[in-house]
Amino acid sequence: MTKPFRFGVQSFNAESGADWAAKVQRAEALGFSAFHLADHILGPGPALEKTNHPVQGLAAIPAMAYAAAVTETIHIGCRVFCIDYYNPVVLAKSAMTIDMLSGGRLELGLGAGWLREEYAAIGLEFDEPGTRIDRLADVVEGLKAFRGAGHANVSNTTIKWRDFEGLPKPVSKPPIMIGGGSPRILKLAGREADIVSLNFNNRAGVIGPDGVQSSSEEETQKKIGWVREGAGERFDELEIEIGAYFTFVMDDASAMLANFAGMFGYSEEDMARHPHALFGSVAAVVDELERRRELHGISYVTVGEDAMEAFAPVVEQLAGK
Repeated sequence: MTKPFRFGVQSFNAESGADWAAKVQRAEALGFSAFHLADHILGPGPALEKTNHPVQGLAAIPAMAYAAAVTETIHIGCRVFCIDYYNPVVLAKSAMTIDMLSGGRLELGLGAGWLREEYAAIGLEFDEPGTRIDRLADVVEGLKAFRGAGHANVSNTTIKWRDFEGLPKPVSKPPIMIGGGSPRILKLAGREADIVSLNFNNRAGVIGPDGVQSSSEEETQKKIGWVREGAGERFDELEIEIGAYFTFVMDDASAMLANFAGMFGYSEEDMARHPHALFGSVAAVVDELERRRELHGISYVTVGEDAMEAFAPVVEQLAGK
């Protein structure tokens, strides 16, 4: 079943409350359906330099609440909360509060964590991937119980809750997004999520060529297979999302394409088809997104705020279609 296109914007920083409000309001005005943060902690310093990750200056939960307060229709999300950074019941209550106060506009993104040096820098143990993914499954069970009817009675390896009702109740049933790139987490996403966010396999614990090369067109087809395996009969109900991290909408993107192909060890043809990249004119990008939806089922694409304005004509042509 073909899902209609939706588009999101992701931002990490703002210079002031007015600047943050202007960004999310602009995304709303341009027709984007969602505005996301990521969930990282480190400011500048040697620890962050080891990760190759950009600085995120804003804490996700209050920034999401502020974004919701200054907008009317756009969904507010996080791609994705690192569940290891929160007490699960505090995360659940905070998330449901944002949904209630925003009139049902929360998209609840969840992940198992991956930035090894961030864990080390804040004194948090970085468990093996299987342990972290199992803990994510436990937290998803808790969140569903918290937002549901009756008492949020949950007993698993991570959570021991009993004899209380989760409040506030959400206005909507906030869609749960689970993101990742490994077989285990994508099977979990297929089984439990509403939105599956395809990402790099971040097994290296840093941003680098290994992650990009784990997400070629061929590898993305494998990922869809893992999602399908986890989802079973509910696969057609899922929305498949991806971050187009390398997006250059321009009449002549040949120089950018050649640069990124060389950086990541791809031919230019393969780089142009890389699911996390978009190069070319509005018409070319529209055609490529339609091709990817047909091939992979990807109907939800998130771009960085730097690409927001250039990408807006694509949103105008494809959103909801």
